Amino acid sequence: MKLLKDILFGVSLVSVNGDTSKSINAVCFDSRKIVKNDVFVAIKGTVVDGHNYIEKALTLGASVIVCEILPKNIVAGITYVEVKNGNSALAIMASNFYENPSKNLKLVGVTGTNGKTTISSLLYGLFKKAGFKVGLISTIKIMVDDKEFPTNLTTPDALIINKHLSLMNAAGVEYCFMEVSSHGIHQKRTEGLVFEGAVFTNLSHDHLDYHKTFAEYRDTKKVLFDSLPKSAFALTNADDKNGMVMLQNTKANKYSYALRSYADYRAQILESQFDGQLLKVNESELWTKLIGHFNAYNILAIYATSQLLGLENLETLRLLSELDNVDGRFQYYISEEKITAIVDYAHTPDALKNVLDTINTLRTGNENVITVVGCGGDRDKSKRPVMGNIASEMSNKVIFTSDNPRSESPTIIIEEMEAGVEPQNVKKILAIENREQAIKAACQLANAKDIILIAGKGHENYQEANGVRIDFDDYEKVKNLLNSLNK
Repeated sequence: MKLLKDILFGVSLVSVNGDTSKSINAVCFDSRKIVKNDVFVAIKGTVVDGHNYIEKALTLGASVIVCEILPKNIVAGITYVEVKNGNSALAIMASNFYENPSKNLKLVGVTGTNGKTTISSLLYGLFKKAGFKVGLISTIKIMVDDKEFPTNLTTPDALIINKHLSLMNAAGVEYCFMEVSSHGIHQKRTEGLVFEGAVFTNLSHDHLDYHKTFAEYRDTKKVLFDSLPKSAFALTNADDKNGMVMLQNTKANKYSYALRSYADYRAQILESQFDGQLLKVNESELWTKLIGHFNAYNILAIYATSQLLGLENLETLRLLSELDNVDGRFQYYISEEKITAIVDYAHTPDALKNVLDTINTLRTGNENVITVVGCGGDRDKSKRPVMGNIASEMSNKVIFTSDNPRSESPTIIIEEMEAGVEPQNVKKILAIENREQAIKAACQLANAKDIILIAGKGHENYQEANGVRIDFDDYEKVKNLLNSLNK
């Protein structure tokens, strides 16, 4: 139990009506989870407004209501706290409730359009190999040292974040690496956290259904850097045209990394093949199992972050050479017939182009590249024709299919992708709505040494349509189909 006045410390208050010395059981923003003596924080969501559930929260036993708009009916004995921003209040209250766990960690946030999962996950793996107790908050999972917790959001809500940071404190974790999405920043889920450093990867077309303009998307990412303390480091990709924008107003110590520009940390690709690439990182050579220009940037960001956190140079290089790909990030399987299947999370135009660029760089010229790709429903529609154009331009054959259609018609999504295909590429296109059938068709079309790219879902082990999730793993599907077709 915690005192309400302690939980409210640092929250921007408008008014308080009632006792703030009462003991609190928990902080909650989901009225369905309320129990006796909980605080209910009413959040104005993009779909649901928590203010509509205040009465339900009181019925279930809430003793404190935190809201932006006070209800008309004030119940005796209930404490009402009016705040300027419900999301901000929730984040700060969550941090206070769990006794500000981020202060006891070296917490590093990774933001950008692409590369967040790879960088944060591999930093976790590298520091584990170096002998530290480490935490991870990523799209794929949350790790408290060796213990895994499932997650399905790039940046979880503030209560989940602080709960797991608190578990990290209890487990003696020293470092934590965290993906920080633009949604998470905009909804203030990371407010109240103390970061040791932040990393910017790149910025390209994504989430414009939410942010409306690219400038808003960029400036939301920048908030993470603007809020860093003087003691922190701010590391940015100098090759990205928005990279230096991130550093404009930060109080943190500024560092950069790049393949093409002058930077504090630089890399050059010396050799590249399907099983890895040789990099020159500053003045040292490094062999890594991760391939492609985009992974050269990821490796460089990991190297720079490790150095800024105090790891010894040669040990960092040795540990980097031992790291494997993250699940669903250029994860490949070679069949007995020598057909290579690659599964990648590429769900943005830039990510899809990067993966196909890498494939086309590595091929000898005789292999066909067969791409299976879709676009998610209820997400940024403007990228659909762009991705359709990229896939058709850079592949020998393309199968447009369902991704996670959610509440949208898969047929319409595919038609919007087809609208971006140039006339000379139309003959390359097949449309197969059923994703399993699309992958099967790609396997049947492929000959020895051909390359199949299955893009968009990567590590996801489900497919979502009309509010229902079914088990679906791209990697397992293509692996099993290739094996069965070979028999």
